[in-house]
Order: sequence, then structure tokens, then C-alpha cells
Amino acid sequence: MLSLRIPSSIVARLLLVSALLLAAPPLARSSSPSSASPAAPPSLPLSKIVLYSSGVGYFQHDGKVHDREQLDLRFNVNQVNDLLKSLVVQDFSGGQVASVTYGSRDPLTKTLTSFGVNLTGNPTLSQLLTQIRGEQLELATPNPVTGTLVGVEKKAEFVGEGPQRRLVETEYVTILTEEGLRSIPLLQIQRLKLVNEPLNRELQQALAVLATSHDTQKRSVSITFEGKGSREARVSYLTETPVWKTSYRLVLDDERPPFLQGWAIVENTTESDWSNVRLSLVSGRPISFIMDLYQPLYAPRPMIEPELYASLRPQVYGEALEQASGLEGRLETGKKEAKMKGDRAESDLAKAAGRTRAFAPSAAADQPQAEEAFRSLQEGVTTAAAGQEAGELFEYRLATPVSLAKHSSALLPILGQGIQGQKLSIYNQNVNAKHPLNGFRLKNTTSLYLMQGPVTLFDGGAYAGDARIEDLAPGQDRLISYALDLRTEVEPKSEGGQQELVTVKLRKGTMLITRRLVDERTYAIKSREQKSKTVLIEHPYRADWKLTQPAESTERTRDVYRFSVTIEPGKGTTLRVKETKPLQETVHLMETGLDQIGVYLQAKEVSPQVKEALQRVVSLRSKLDETRSQRTRLEQRIAEITAEHSRIRENMRTLSQTSELYARYVRKLDQQETELEKLRKEIDARKNAEEEQRRDLESYLLGLDLA
Repeated sequence: MLSLRIPSSIVARLLLVSALLLAAPPLARSSSPSSASPAAPPSLPLSKIVLYSSGVGYFQHDGKVHDREQLDLRFNVNQVNDLLKSLVVQDFSGGQVASVTYGSRDPLTKTLTSFGVNLTGNPTLSQLLTQIRGEQLELATPNPVTGTLVGVEKKAEFVGEGPQRRLVETEYVTILTEEGLRSIPLLQIQRLKLVNEPLNRELQQALAVLATSHDTQKRSVSITFEGKGSREARVSYLTETPVWKTSYRLVLDDERPPFLQGWAIVENTTESDWSNVRLSLVSGRPISFIMDLYQPLYAPRPMIEPELYASLRPQVYGEALEQASGLEGRLETGKKEAKMKGDRAESDLAKAAGRTRAFAPSAAADQPQAEEAFRSLQEGVTTAAAGQEAGELFEYRLATPVSLAKHSSALLPILGQGIQGQKLSIYNQNVNAKHPLNGFRLKNTTSLYLMQGPVTLFDGGAYAGDARIEDLAPGQDRLISYALDLRTEVEPKSEGGQQELVTVKLRKGTMLITRRLVDERTYAIKSREQKSKTVLIEHPYRADWKLTQPAESTERTRDVYRFSVTIEPGKGTTLRVKETKPLQETVHLMETGLDQIGVYLQAKEVSPQVKEALQRVVSLRSKLDETRSQRTRLEQRIAEITAEHSRIRENMRTLSQTSELYARYVRKLDQQETELEKLRKEIDARKNAEEEQRRDLESYLLGLDLA
């Protein structure tokens, strides 16, 4: 009989497969191998649950373990990644956690190919026999036959008689017996058995893997505790849960303070009932993510062909006479740093264990009784939560243990007490151009952090509308609106687009002009109520505009100003909102026109000092412009004379030098030459004067610094 050696990696996979076949209930105790007693009931029942508003839940099991004991947990496949990321196991009183094992998520085909008989691809009997060629078989045909499998072949044979005769393929199994080779039709074999027991077991184990793959939604996690005697143990982990939600009831009454009642909506989507567990609800936004730790990862490795080398002679190395400077010191420093890192790691682990053991619930504070007027809303309902900060989050701890069947939901009271607030109307032109909304300024005077949720309002004993609030910390207030206020009307009017001159400054030849763009909006408010009321006007906030009227707003958010206006019964009022936006303009005094400078000489917003300087600039500019104009006129006269010269010379070519006209042209040219000499001298004088006046003007402009 052949003996087959199974690799250790395959043995490990088989152990995991056998663990998967154990369909134990959640957290059921498995007796130790040396004990013959039946399995005990669950020893680590669910004791505490913390649900987070980020969509995860903390589950804690507490109980006793005895000696060496194994606990099996069953989880959905989509929970395993969270479990591997967050599982914490503790064995107190001297015990320790020996191992935590779970069924691998290796692809089924990869697992099946690791067995001696590969069941990948639904192989036929002939294909299975081809895989085990050379193995000893026991066949019943029906007579028993024992031999070594040589192979499987197909033969073409005729079957049937007459018209029914046809050619078919028949599979034959060839085995080597003591009498020699025998070929047996596969259809005649009634029973087949592998004589090689290890290979037979591998075939059974491969079939077991196939069977476990049918339940693709469940996985087992086994935890082994090692110790002596009875000990306290704890298993905790995080897993995905529905986000717990809140809803509120707000009662308004003109005669009594407002009353707020809060409820938490909790869902048990697990496969187990919650029985008398301590439940906490945490609000906030902790970062939570899923990382695929369950799927095995295989790094691609290069295939290297072996290289052949000639045999190398052994080498002999001489002793070092000197070492590099500082080498010994660096080696010693490296050893010390490695030891310090190890000590810090042990210290951090010890601190983490201490923090985990210290995570215990505190006693819930008693809630104050509601006022008599609201007992109808509170009758039969006891507020069951006490609040406290949990790091950067806020935690509601329910004072009474909670029981909730699997796949069920519950509405749990977490708040019920009077609060502070004010009824008002809220107007925003972008929400409704004609009417404001009935609203309420809710101030969180409780000690609890109110998580976002819907609010149902009752006013004067009747349903008034629904609203929403965002997260609200203790001491903060928030506006809510719940209905259209048809008894109040608002008419907005815009009067924008005007520009006003603010200041004129002079800096080194530049006039700096500041204007402001004015935007005015008027809100005419009319109330038909028989009592005074407060209307909160929301006006758009723009960061580059400055509020000038009113001097300041009642409050401002990221997007709007809010102005509080009180309306007397049956009367109206007007709110005027004025904003300005600064506009800057730069004018170069050397280049701008004198008429533009004259505009600012007449403006009342310009200071006397600036006006005096501008007047001086106008005077200097006027002199310079006059000199430039004179030079230009002289240059134009030269151009005219030059053109006349050309005409005269052209005419003189056709005349006799003895003619009277020729002599006249000569006298004319002489006079013009004399005039040209005079004009050139005057132009040079004007240029010099112009250059001097320009220098005077530039020097004056550069020295200006007036506001």
C-alpha cells in the first residue's frame, strides 16, 4: 500500500476547514480535549453595546472561562474585516489568550488545488481516476478486483443491431493485477475504493471544503484561553451597525416653559437577541473605515533561472588594523535605541491594557421630573439616559439594561425636561418672498449633547409642524422653523448701485481715490397679530461689503446677518439695511487731463491741503502745457516755411535769372532764411523752458504725501 506524505501547509488548511465545519452557536463554550463532559451553555454572554453615529457598534462579552477552553464565534462574512481590525481578547487573573483562529478566505479553487485530488471544475470519474494513476484500487465488477491503476482510455465500439447499430465511445479502466493487465469498462464498475488511506482522507477533506463553501455568509472564529481554574474573561470588537437616530417632541405653551422630549431609535440587526445588555449611544463623527484584512494577499515574485558558475577558491581575509571613526559608538547607540523602543512598546501595551480594563459604565444620574402641565406627554415614560463626554464625543448611557430581539428595533427615551427658548418669526427672501416662517430659538439648557434629528412641535395643545435641528452642544442655541407665518407679511425693496466719493490722497505723483458702492435694502414688515411679536430678518452676508446701517446685526452666521425687529399688535415697521463696498482708483497726475483734476477740486470730500496741492499741480501743468504749445506752433511755422522753400525753388528752375520774378523769389528766400534762423532760436529756448518746467513739476509731484 502506498504511503502519501501531506505537506504541513495542507495540514494547516485542513484544520481550518474542520473548524469551519463546527456549526457552534455564537460564543458557545467547547470543552477541553481532556474533558468528556458535554458542552456548557454560553459562558461569555453579551454584556455591553456602544452604538456610534458613524455606523459602527462596540460589542463586549464578559463571563468566566475554566482551565484551557475554546470559544467559537460565528460572524457574517462582511463583519470579519471589522473583527480583525478591532478584536480585543482578555483573560484576567493570570490566564492568557493562546490563539485566535478563523476560516481562511483563500479562493476556493486555490484551496482545492492544494489537495492530492483536485476537485476544481467538477471533474468526472474518469478525470478523477486519471489524477490518481499508480494508486492501488479495489474494484467490484461485480467480482472483486485489486490492482494498480494504469490509466483510463476511450475505445470506439459498435452497439445495437440492424438499423440501430451505431458507433459509440466507451471508457475503459486499465489496472495491473497479479495476473497481468486488465481492461474493464467503466460502466461495469459498481464500486471503487482507494487503498491509500491518506489519499482517501484528502479526497474526503476536499469534499468537506466544497461543503463549507455552500455557506458563504458565515465564518467561525475560535478563541483559545489558557490558564488554571475559573477566571474572568472578556471579548470585545467593533462591527458595522445601523446608525442610531434621534427624534424629538417639543411642546410650546404661552403659559408654561417649553418642554423637550427626546427618543433614540435603535436597531438590532445582529443574529442574536440582546438580553439585559448595558447600552450606550455615542454621538459625534469618529473616523471609521473598512480595510480588507480577510482576503489573503499574495505578492508576485520573479522567477529566477539558476546560473552555473565555475567553482570559486575559498578566500582568506586579513585582520582589520583600524576601524572607522565613531563606528563602535554608532553600533552601541543602535543597541540602546533598539532596547528603548522595545521598552516603550511594552509600556504602551501595558497602558492600553489598563485603559481597556478601566472601560466600565458609570452610574446614571437621576433625571428631574417634568412639570405637572406636561405629564400627559411624559406619562408612563421615564428618561433612561445619562450623558457624559467621551473624549471628543458625547455618550448617552441608558440606566436600565436593554433587551431587544434580533432583527427588531426600539424607541428608547433619552431626554424629557423643560428648556429655554423664544417664539419668533424668521424671514428670508430666498425661502419665501412674502411671508416669514414660524420659528423657535431653542437653547440647550440640558446637560446632554442633542444629536441632529427631526422635531415635532405642539403649540397650544395642537400639532404645529415639523422641524429639524443640527447637532447642539449644551449651552448652545439654534433656530428651528416649522410653519409659514400667514399673519405676517414682509416686502423687501432694493435701492443699490450708488457710488460715493470718500477720500482723495496724493502719493508721489499719484492721486489715490477711494469711493464706496452703496447697497440699500428696505424691509417693510406688517403684522396682523393681536399681540406683539419678534421677527428675525435674515439678510445675505457678503465678506467684501461692510454693514453701516444698522451699526451692527443681532447676530451673524456664515451666510446671513440676522436683525431682530419687534412688531406691535396690528402695526408695521421698517428695517433699512445699508452696506458699502470700497472701490479704489489710481490716477497719475502727470498724465491725466486737467479737467479730471478740476472735478476733484470741486468735491467737498477732498481736504483743503489736497485741493491746494492739486491747484499747484494745475498751475505747473498749465505752464508746461503752454510752453509745449508754443514750441509746437513754432515747429509748425518752420514746417510751413520749409514747404514754401520747396515750392519757390521748383518755380525758379523754369525762370530766367534776369527776370523780375526770379529776383523776387530770391528776395523771398532771403527773408524766409532769416525767419528760420530766428524760429530755431526760439524753439531751442522753448525746449529749455519746457525741460525746466517738467523737472519742477516732477520734483513737486514726487514730494507730495497728503491725505
